[in-house]
Amino acid sequence: MNIFVSSLSFKAKKEDLQDLFIPFGEVASARIIINRDSRRSRGYGFVEMPNEEEGQAAIQALNGSDHMGRTINVAVANERSAEA
Repeated sequence: MNIFVSSLSFKAKKEDLQDLFIPFGEVASARIIINRDSRRSRGYGFVEMPNEEEGQAAIQALNGSDHMGRTINVAVANERSAEA
């Protein structure tokens, strides 16, 4: 399950994102999206969790929670279209 996380602190690293989701189950990958020009975080990222139930539990628990001083939004990521 691919999970979208927004409103992240610009200081958050992929390890911070991974540590946030590990209590809910296996995390296959975590990544923070970086602005190509400034090389700074864009304030959002994605977490891949192989188990659907664990992913849903993480979304329910973490959506609207505080992380590094910011209220984060957590939801199922939209699938990328093949044309994009």
